Amino acid sequence: MQLLSFKPVIYAANMSEDDFINNIETNKFYNEICEIAKEENAGVLPICAKIEEEISDMSPEDKTMFLSELNLKESGLDRIIKESYSLLGLISYLTAGEQEVRAWTITKGTKAPQAAGKIHTDFERGFIRAEIVSYTDLIACGTMAVAKEKGLVGLQGKDYVMQDGDIVLFRFNV
Repeated sequence: MQLLSFKPVIYAANMSEDDFINNIETNKFYNEICEIAKEENAGVLPICAKIEEEISDMSPEDKTMFLSELNLKESGLDRIIKESYSLLGLISYLTAGEQEVRAWTITKGTKAPQAAGKIHTDFERGFIRAEIVSYTDLIACGTMAVAKEKGLVGLQGKDYVMQDGDIVLFRFNV
């Protein structure tokens, strides 16, 4: 049963709207949870279930406006996903084609051939190189062609360590 105790933990601290928005550090229960988490080397994520319930039925535009009025950048769900990825040491990279865009989850520190192997073992076995552009660079440029013109698309070999948000085209030969 010891194996369960070795799992990473995130405490989701449900707060009232008032405590969540105004100053969570003054809430004694939140501070107690933070102390427990510190002793256990765990994460703590303050969240307000009432706010999450309210935004769950909103359109993306209304949700963004509502969160900005509360001085929040993202929802609690988005924050808990990011915190979970971080705690577990995971990142995502993307592949894009005419038919679909897909995110692949890998462990932080994974090299390009092993990341390619997540898609198919033949990709890892026959890995030649990877054409990579960061998500932020591609969004700023608008198209892959513009990113290539600006020199933001790099050709990477077998030693390249994948980064969170990389957009990749794997070249392979089997």
